[in-house]
Amino acid sequence: MAIDIKSLNHNQLSDLIARAEARQAELKKENAQKIRAKIAALVKAEGLDFDEVMGRSKGRGRARGKVKAKYRNPADPSQQWSGRGRQPLWYVAAVKAGKKEKDLLIA
Repeated sequence: MAIDIKSLNHNQLSDLIARAEARQAELKKENAQKIRAKIAALVKAEGLDFDEVMGRSKGRGRARGKVKAKYRNPADPSQQWSGRGRQPLWYVAAVKAGKKEKDLLIA
């Protein structure tokens, strides 16, 4: 199936390119699925699981223990924050209102 690209106008050529790129992405995805299935079958045939073969732990990511709270909301003491991750809204609001970080520390 040969397409005479010289006879296509700009819009037709852009459409053809977009469709070709979409098909290329589909083929890549299909190929990855086939390879994944082959690997899974090989690993299963050997009596192992994928995580053992790849040297990964069973859990997702690194296991982390619970961290003790470091900051407390003065307006609502039940709201606490460990100081890790995203700052809670109450913390941001307190700092904007003029509170210092040390004022929010749990004694």
